[in-house]
Amino acid sequence: MPAHLAHWYLTRQQFEPIPERPGMYRLTNPDQDGMRRTRQTVHDLRNHGYAVRADYSLDPTLTPGPRHNPIAVHARTERRSRIAQAAAGQSPQRAPAPSAPSSTRPLPPPTSAPTARTTAPASGRSR
Repeated sequence: MPAHLAHWYLTRQQFEPIPERPGMYRLTNPDQDGMRRTRQTVHDLRNHGYAVRADYSLDPTLTPGPRHNPIAVHARTERRSRIAQAAAGQSPQRAPAPSAPSSTRPLPPPTSAPTARTTAPASGRSR
């Protein structure tokens, strides 16, 4: 397989070439699930026929993958379930206005509108 396809694949997986070392790549954001992503990329490249050298801890054929924390998995599943329920329900912002209970009577319209009188000063400057 051509080397430019490996380069294309690695850049799509958020790896970048190391300028001082040709043929070597590093993950751009290792804090975002870097170990799993690196192990998966090594595995995928090998399945496509590339010869890949990786650190011992990142080589999926030499070391088992990291164990999943069942509590964290449960918390993510529960959060996703709440989000899905909220998305499936009707938004309270779109709900129709509540109707008035039948036991209350509407107020009658006022018979006359309230008025206010103002008086202008008899003398002096106008404002």
